Amino acid sequence: MTDKTTDAGPRRLWFNAGLPALGVVLALALWWLVTIAFGIEPFWLPAPSDVVEAFLRLPGHLTEQAGMTLMTTAVGFAIGSIAGAAVAVLFAASSTIERMTMPLIAAINAVPKAALAPLLIVWIGLNTQAKIVMVVLLCFFPVLVSTMAGLTSVPNDLRELSHSLSASWWQTFVKVRITWALPQIFVGLKVASSLAIIGAVIAELTNPDRGLGAVIVSSSQSADTPLAFAALTLLALMGAALFYLVVAMERILVPWTRAISS
Repeated sequence: MTDKTTDAGPRRLWFNAGLPALGVVLALALWWLVTIAFGIEPFWLPAPSDVVEAFLRLPGHLTEQAGMTLMTTAVGFAIGSIAGAAVAVLFAASSTIERMTMPLIAAINAVPKAALAPLLIVWIGLNTQAKIVMVVLLCFFPVLVSTMAGLTSVPNDLRELSHSLSASWWQTFVKVRITWALPQIFVGLKVASSLAIIGAVIAELTNPDRGLGAVIVSSSQSADTPLAFAALTLLALMGAALFYLVVAMERILVPWTRAISS
């Protein structure tokens, strides 16, 4: 029994940290081998060393622009997620409101967000607020749908149990329905975390005054492909960090789902 417990720690560490790190190393090695084997010029596909060199060439500038993109992403993600969850709670509480407004929200979500970017500049202006709104638009719907799915999938047995315990409607909603919906809510949050980065970049490409999207635009105009890849690498790291931050929150707030799945 003690041997199994002792072996569980290294195995879990290898599974959670070793395998992802190995995957990254293998991907970088494959990337580097492709550029060497086919003699690809950095203009078309820079090697990992070229990307590192581009970052070291302008570390302060890239870090500053990454901070601006991260701020836009984080604020928009927080607002979109809270708004999506709040509207889902409202819809779950009132089927009348849901039937009145859900088709309209679905229709708005179907509009390509890249097409809305120029309009946001007209309506809000060339500022950070327009970029945050773009992130909110992309994060709102996944959280809304996932939260609604969780709130409406509560088994009747749990509802009957809460009624038998003389729980009020509000107590049943908070302690039963929302608790049951938490795993689904985090599914939407994980989807929205990736969309938040996409929304920020779309807004920055449309209004390339600052942020990593602006770095990509300027580097493409100057044919500096390694610099563009450096910006893309930072975006990938930010997206992964935001995703695993949500995963960590899920493990803290919803620990029973991990126990059930394992």
